[in-house]
Amino acid sequence: MSAVPHDAATEAPRRPLPETLLAALRTRFGERCSTAEAVRLQHGRDESPFPVTPPDAVVFCESSEEVAFVVRLAGEHRVPLIPYGTGSSLEGHLLAVQGGLSVDVSRLTRVLRIDADDLTATVEAGVTREQLNAELGLFFPVDPGANASIGGMAATRASGTNAVRYGTMRENVLALTVVTGTGEVVRTGTRARKSAAGYDLTRLFVGSEGTLGVMTELTVRLYPLPEAVSAAVCHFPDVASAVRTTIQTIQLGVPIARCELLDVNAVRAVNRQSGLGLREAPMLLMEFHGSPAGVQEQAETVQAIAAELGGEDFEWADTPEERSRLWAARHRAYFAGMQQHPGTRSVTTDTCVPISRLAEIVEASVADAEASGLPYYIVGHVGDGNFHLAYLVREGDAAQRATAEAMSERMVRRAIAMEGTCSGEHGVGLHKMGFLEEEAGAGGIALMRAVKQALDPLGILNPGKIFRA
Repeated sequence: MSAVPHDAATEAPRRPLPETLLAALRTRFGERCSTAEAVRLQHGRDESPFPVTPPDAVVFCESSEEVAFVVRLAGEHRVPLIPYGTGSSLEGHLLAVQGGLSVDVSRLTRVLRIDADDLTATVEAGVTREQLNAELGLFFPVDPGANASIGGMAATRASGTNAVRYGTMRENVLALTVVTGTGEVVRTGTRARKSAAGYDLTRLFVGSEGTLGVMTELTVRLYPLPEAVSAAVCHFPDVASAVRTTIQTIQLGVPIARCELLDVNAVRAVNRQSGLGLREAPMLLMEFHGSPAGVQEQAETVQAIAAELGGEDFEWADTPEERSRLWAARHRAYFAGMQQHPGTRSVTTDTCVPISRLAEIVEASVADAEASGLPYYIVGHVGDGNFHLAYLVREGDAAQRATAEAMSERMVRRAIAMEGTCSGEHGVGLHKMGFLEEEAGAGGIALMRAVKQALDPLGILNPGKIFRA
């Protein structure tokens, strides 16, 4: 079974919003209910390769109660409703494929509570990760690259560069306030670090991509700032050597905090965009956290492993300014890659496999990409077996798009065959519904449908995503 026919999902039937619904929204929200074309277009695009598919109206909510009002009203009129944070998702999560309302929670920006003694923070869903870390003397580690909202990160079960040491949003969300598909405001979880009380509803919502409820408040784990932080880069003769260095590092139990792969194409792109002057060869960008002695020991161990596998030019970045410069360039790799090829769109896919199979899948995927003739680049949070391959296709070139999608499909199937997953962090959205069916099986999909029916009986929450209606 292949992935969803790309762009076919946008052909689902749409009907105009009922005038009574719009009147009720305008009475309650005034100018915060918008049908302006520019606003709708903004809320009908993300970073996926799908066409812009705007909602019929956008409502800017500022509280859980306002979200609940909109959900109940949408239910009364059987109108689709799509939660919106910052618009940085990659798999078509935000597209209004059946029309309806976009519920923008970007104005829910209050940091409600910071409990330094318990290492927790409670925030509204529109708080971004950079905003949260700017207000802390502590550290929220989940870093997907984009300055995403905490609510959106939880909805897509985001991870990012620190996941190898600190985990993903699944491990770092303790409690939620969520509006279900019936408009009920429910609270899940507590500030306690663990619980054996009942079903784990918090983790049910984390990763649900807006199909089970609209998150409005979240309690997340915090961590002490590391006593010492050091970053390093190391270059390799080929991608396989860099990946094998990562595998051995993890298998030895080195508590590395970040371990990022950039292939030669990605290094070349960030050099040209950010003027880094890095050697243009496959590279690992690493970071070590701990005591000064511990950081030094970790780095020396990894340096020795890398040297045995052909790693060269092991360079340190000890100052905060130099570390920030390197990581900022890494986070800009997505746009830097496209800037090398003007007029292209990125068809980006990610997979995650058991660490022992990482070199095998990366080598096979590189060979496939090289044979295609399409420009591409690879970046990856390889410390936990997760990597991204971006194929750059000319805007509107159906043949190139089909080639990229075929390679993406082969890559994902390799991961599933290796007992990995079709997505380590991007999520399913529109792009990977068919692959989820292969990964979860008929029984798993049936259970997901049953949960969806229980929490969203009218089917109004982000319809057409994760699995087919």
